[in-house]
Amino acid sequence: MNFGTEKSWKKKITEIKKEIDNSKYPFPRFIRDIVLRDHLHLLLEDKLIQFCKNKKVGIMFSGGVDSSVLAIMCKQLGFDYCCYSVGFQNKNTKMPEDVEVSKQMAKIYGLNFRYKLFNLIEAEKIIKKTANILAKTKAFDVVNIGVGAVEVAAMEMAKKDKCEIVLSGLGSEEIFAGYQRHEKAKDKQAECWEGLINIHKRDLIRETILPETLKIKTYAPFLDFHIIEVAMSISIKSKINKKQNKIVIRKIAKKIGLKQFAKRKKRAAQYGSRFHKAIEILSNKNGFKFMKDYIKKLIN
Repeated sequence: MNFGTEKSWKKKITEIKKEIDNSKYPFPRFIRDIVLRDHLHLLLEDKLIQFCKNKKVGIMFSGGVDSSVLAIMCKQLGFDYCCYSVGFQNKNTKMPEDVEVSKQMAKIYGLNFRYKLFNLIEAEKIIKKTANILAKTKAFDVVNIGVGAVEVAAMEMAKKDKCEIVLSGLGSEEIFAGYQRHEKAKDKQAECWEGLINIHKRDLIRETILPETLKIKTYAPFLDFHIIEVAMSISIKSKINKKQNKIVIRKIAKKIGLKQFAKRKKRAAQYGSRFHKAIEILSNKNGFKFMKDYIKKLIN
């Protein structure tokens, strides 16, 4: 998925914000939000049909509400799809949480599903490959390499299975107020906009260069400008309260049958997969006090 330059991204998000700020609705907020949520559900289905119909589809699958919604929708729409979950595990660690939950979900909902557990040697190869792809970009840091390694591992599985497009749940946290910083912010809506504006330098550099290098097409529906416009038109009170975040996407999840899995809390990819743990172990094994010094050593 081509997100354009950081400048063009910020300009487009600013334009969407201005348009929403200037919009007026002739009915109460709670009615508007219900209408918009239903519209968002249908729009998400339409976007998946537009980008995925008659293609073999891979889904980067963590068992979280975002990738789960995409998986269930792909199944209900009758696509040729497969969910991919990856993680690091050695003899001293438990099965990664994301893989464990993904296996449970796949069994309960009858999803087409594949997973792979990487040992330390295999994990280092993936981490090294990711580091070298990101080496000359602003995304060269421990966080991006941890997340990127998960994505590279899943995309390589999908590519091997000849998937023509791979779906990602990236962006849902921003448009539905899913991060802890949204919970803490005084102005939660402003925090959502701030996150969207700055997501390019934090995530989209990585999300552009990795699939381009691996030569595989990706699509992140929650970062589609049409999806952003509708989602960000929904009031913040319908997205987050003192008990729960991402209420909009969780209600859509329940509507399509996800039940208890719709409540699962966010777990960052590098932690849910335990690839961050792999980087930590490898750093210590190679005599580095800091992980950032270890990843520098990986560059060819």
